[in-house]
Amino acid sequence: MKNIVILGSTGSIGTATLQVVSAYPDRFRVAGLTAGRNVPLLLDQISVFKPEVVAVPDDDTCAELKKGLSSLTGPRPEVLYGVEGICRVAEMTSAHVVISAIVGSAGLLPTLCAVRSGKTVGLANKETLVMAGDIVMSEAAACGSVIIPVDSEHSAVFQCLQGHERKSLARIILTASGGPFIGRTHEEMKDVTPDDALKHPNWSMGRKISIDSATLMNKGLEVIEACRLFDLPAQEIDVLIHPQSIIHSMVEFIDGSLLAQLSRPDMKGPIAYALSWPERLDSVMEAVPWADLAPLTFQGPDREAFPCLSLAYSALEAGGTMPAVLNASNETAVQAFLDGIVRFTDIPAIIKKVMDSHAPQRADDIAVILEADRWAREESKIRFAGL
Repeated sequence: MKNIVILGSTGSIGTATLQVVSAYPDRFRVAGLTAGRNVPLLLDQISVFKPEVVAVPDDDTCAELKKGLSSLTGPRPEVLYGVEGICRVAEMTSAHVVISAIVGSAGLLPTLCAVRSGKTVGLANKETLVMAGDIVMSEAAACGSVIIPVDSEHSAVFQCLQGHERKSLARIILTASGGPFIGRTHEEMKDVTPDDALKHPNWSMGRKISIDSATLMNKGLEVIEACRLFDLPAQEIDVLIHPQSIIHSMVEFIDGSLLAQLSRPDMKGPIAYALSWPERLDSVMEAVPWADLAPLTFQGPDREAFPCLSLAYSALEAGGTMPAVLNASNETAVQAFLDGIVRFTDIPAIIKKVMDSHAPQRADDIAVILEADRWAREESKIRFAGL
């Protein structure tokens, strides 16, 4: 029996993780949960899974949660709040596996706490490695923590590399659905609305990651994450648009052969693999109906229409704190788009202006990284006014 902690239990990855846990009650037990401000859903999760401890972002949400818990029967969990409380859940001694599914930069410190406590970490929060990848991977090696990617693309690469020596690897190819606007020009996307951008053709995801998918920034962040996870230079990581989302990524070896991981677009697959690794669980996803499947197609990304991908490669090349600045300015610009403050095509323009204003520093100190994150958010807001 593995004890599981889920950081971000009310989000799309968190709820999918609980679906997997529910399907295998003899394999997994929920020890701790952290969530945002969706108290009604968190109360439902507490009632069903009975964690030992839960944590929420702030005192007000904590008070609301405690009030709701008063009406529940049975044992009640310890309730914590704030970054310190969430980190305490991440490093709780009874947990074997921590699923890191908090959205955005808020997931960095809790994930780092889980790593430093030697846990197996199922990493769905790509921003952790975008912002502080060198620190996190170094801490994992020092503390005996195993990081298993939950992003479908990185999980695919991780699976394909099992049993293969690093020296035999030539490159990895991350696939991307292309989002809802594949084939459109930059000009044709100027007037798209948040509702338009949230309509992902294949995946059911949260609002922020859905916008990132539409701009291809999600793929850019994944390129940076892959560099850290697999210790690869940028030139050995390519991106292909694959609208059917059946091939989740590919690995090419030095002899020219390739391995790919294929399945339906269902996040329960990589989540289950992270929970059960090195084993596999029975009947996690429906099989692919190969005889009835439409043709699988591929094309290169249109970097002129979707400049966020090139911005991510540029941030990776600049190094230091630049990836953290890329991430923070993107998070701020995406939220401004969702709030109706800026246009969809303004997102990459804001990010570029902020990056152009930043002189990267060494990213070997968390405090320096967090300061770059703070600066980029403020700088992004200043750039809104210039559009």
